[in-house]
Amino acid sequence: MRSADLLPCSRTDNLVIRELDDETLVYDSERNEAHCLNQTAALVWKQCNGKTTAAQAAQFLQSSLNVVVDADLIWLAVKQLERFDLVAMTGKSPRVSRRKLLFKYAPAALALPAIMSITAPTPAQSASCAPPNAVQGCPCSSDGDCASSNCNGGTCGPPL
Repeated sequence: MRSADLLPCSRTDNLVIRELDDETLVYDSERNEAHCLNQTAALVWKQCNGKTTAAQAAQFLQSSLNVVVDADLIWLAVKQLERFDLVAMTGKSPRVSRRKLLFKYAPAALALPAIMSITAPTPAQSASCAPPNAVQGCPCSSDGDCASSNCNGGTCGPPL
């Protein structure tokens, strides 16, 4: 077995992981990002331990999802996991065409790995701009709209 056949190791430090029925939510506190892995991406991520080959992971997914899976699908998932910093970057995974796999797996499109990601807002960004408690930087039309009681040119300013 060549080391190029092995999947990379998944990251676990600075991550908050919640497994749901058919998806896994991952919050990366280091990068302040939240990711939602569909079942396929989550299963591949669990196989990323530096000891499992793409062929072994494909067999595992095939039995878990009851869908024919090959190593290309595994490497596509690994590329996505690398892009979101959820596995160690290796740069050795083979090039895989998402378009080719889409046609190949069209009857079972749910088997394709998918990761949705957002950057979590900072506490100041997530504060409400609804009057009368709008925080600094929120739009306003009068001093009464702002928590600071300082509507300065249409924007809530710092307290006077």
